[in-house]
Amino acid sequence: MRLQRLLNIDLPLIQAPMAGVQLHGLAAAVSNAGALGSLPCAMLNAAGLRQELQALTSKTSKPYNLNFFCHTPPAVDVAREAAWREALKPYYSELGIDPAHIASGPGRQPFSTEMAELLDEFRPAVVSFHFGLPSAELLARVKACGAKVLSSATTIEEALWLEAHGADAIIAQGLEAGGHRGMFLTDELSSQLGTFALLPQIVQAVRLPVIAAGGIADSQGVRAAMALGADGVQIGTAYLCCPQASTSAIHRAALHSPAAQHTALTNLFSGRPARGIVNRVMRELGPISLLAPAFPLATAAIAPLRNQAEGQGSGDFSPLWAGQNVSGCKAIGAAELTAELALGFIQ
Repeated sequence: MRLQRLLNIDLPLIQAPMAGVQLHGLAAAVSNAGALGSLPCAMLNAAGLRQELQALTSKTSKPYNLNFFCHTPPAVDVAREAAWREALKPYYSELGIDPAHIASGPGRQPFSTEMAELLDEFRPAVVSFHFGLPSAELLARVKACGAKVLSSATTIEEALWLEAHGADAIIAQGLEAGGHRGMFLTDELSSQLGTFALLPQIVQAVRLPVIAAGGIADSQGVRAAMALGADGVQIGTAYLCCPQASTSAIHRAALHSPAAQHTALTNLFSGRPARGIVNRVMRELGPISLLAPAFPLATAAIAPLRNQAEGQGSGDFSPLWAGQNVSGCKAIGAAELTAELALGFIQ
């Protein structure tokens, strides 16, 4: 019950924020169903976020979560960028793309003073972060607007760091989870544990509420996480096929295909490890490439390939984010899915 009290929600269930496949519609539906809907903000500028918040608050009066990245923007490495584009050159030729006209840019921005000003105005109940926490000054502003702060830990060390630096609850993100790894104290992928190995160790190590994430797709998974000491669960992949999600037709088809049984961590699409369904570019370049520029700079060079291929009905160059367990993906409303998942909280 302590997570419900902390976040003022009926169900200790959080819909994972999923940038690129959802906006306010999914968040509002989940919040209205008694859980905590989340709005991914890392790919929105201030004007876009304001628009989304206006739409979200018009559709729900319940608590909701705003999720931000808090990475340190890297310096541009000209040589590495050139090597990355050279590796992609055969694909540019195949799809008729002139690499000389491909713009560069980060694509994803870290939490900033400008975004903090919007929090002052809209006063969300919950704010979550990926890749650690923002500066102490920015974190203080978030808390001053009344928001509870969540962040992801992928190791015990990260959980202890988050507890020591001001988080109100910790998301234990297991290796099974789809999308970007929240790792921030290490780049070593061998340090990453599965959800049901990581969860009880974090529960034992910290005093804060712990939220299990990764590979939980149905009420049985919810029940198992709670039995291992979780105060709640965060679920993303299962919501990808809900009508309120903006998941593309290509992505939805992949989720319902045999290909979804094979996911891998890849840095090809952003420069940082993230789990998605293995597709052509991941097979041919290898899911992890030393050539890919640092997060989030890898995105610019591969984005035109994605756009061109998707225009031809192909997901060969698309980030088909998904966790290791897609069995819960259903084309049903988010409220109905939330109710099904909530059966796992019944003893």
